[in-house]
Amino acid sequence: MGIEIGGTKLQLVTGSADGNLLTKHRFQINKKEGANGIRTFIEKTVRENYRKKIAAVGIGFGGPVNWKTGKIATSFHIEGWSDFNLAEWLEPIVEAPVFVENDANTAALGESIHGAGKGYKIVLYITIGSGVGGGLIINNKIYHGAIPGEVEIGHLQMNRSGDTFQSLCSGWAVDEKIRKIVAKEPDGVLAKLVGDNTSGEAIFLKKALEENDSKAWNIYNETFDDLAFGISHAIHLFHPEIVILGGGFSLLGKILKESIEKKLPAYLMKTFHPGPIIGLATLEELSVPVGGILLAHQNFDK
Repeated sequence: MGIEIGGTKLQLVTGSADGNLLTKHRFQINKKEGANGIRTFIEKTVRENYRKKIAAVGIGFGGPVNWKTGKIATSFHIEGWSDFNLAEWLEPIVEAPVFVENDANTAALGESIHGAGKGYKIVLYITIGSGVGGGLIINNKIYHGAIPGEVEIGHLQMNRSGDTFQSLCSGWAVDEKIRKIVAKEPDGVLAKLVGDNTSGEAIFLKKALEENDSKAWNIYNETFDDLAFGISHAIHLFHPEIVILGGGFSLLGKILKESIEKKLPAYLMKTFHPGPIIGLATLEELSVPVGGILLAHQNFDK
C-alpha cells in the first residue's frame, strides 16, 4: 500500500512494485479536523478493506519526518502531527510493517522509477502544490541528509527579506496573488473565473492565461521567473540529469516547461549551460502513492 498525506488530499492505493495499481481511495482533507480527521479516514479505509491483505505500507507525508523511526517532525499545513509516530500507530491497524518518508522524497522515487525520470541516475523532483518540496534520487534510491530532512527546496531563502521559494511559488502563494487581483478588479477575467470560490484559486490561472488575461500573465511571469531562480540553486548544489516538476502548478504543462527551460540558463553558471533536462511529472497526482508502494517494496525486501 502507498499512502499520501498532504495539505489538501489523502490518497491510499494498493498495487505492486512493477507499477500495477489495484485499488485507489482519494479524500479531500478538512484542515479544521486536523491530523485526527486524517487518521480516522486511514483507519476506517484499512479496517473496512485491507485487514491482513497488505504486505507492507509506504507513506509519503507532507512535512519533515524521521524516516528511520516513522515519527513526524511537524506538518506546515495541518495541526496535530508534531512528534506523532505514524508508523507505530498504523502498524497494528494494517498488521504489516509501515515505512514513512517525506512526500516529495516519495514522489521523487515514484517518478524516477515509473515516471518522467525513468532511465536517469540522478533525478531531482520538485513538487509545486500546497507547498513546495523536493526530493533527490540517486540510482533509484532516496538521498538522505541528517534527520529530519533533506532537499527542503521550498525553504530556500530567495532574498534577505525572508521570502522563500515556497512563499513565492506554491499553490497557496498563487492563490493569494489571485485573491488580490480579484479584490482590485471584481469585474475582471480572474474574478469571473474564480466566482464564489474562497480557496484553490490557482486552478483558474491556466484558463485565464488561455483567455490572454494580462493580470494572469503578470502572475504567471512573476511565478515562473521565481521558479527558475529557485531551481538554479538546487542545480548548482546537485547538478541532476533531469529536474521533474510535479504538483498542481505543473499541470500548466508545456508552457511551464518551456518557460523554465528558456529562463533557467540566465541563473546558471556557464559551464552548466544549457542546464539539465526539465520534465513534467507523468504520474501526476499518483506520484506520491506510487512512490509509497516502491518505498514499501524496497524496505520490505531489506
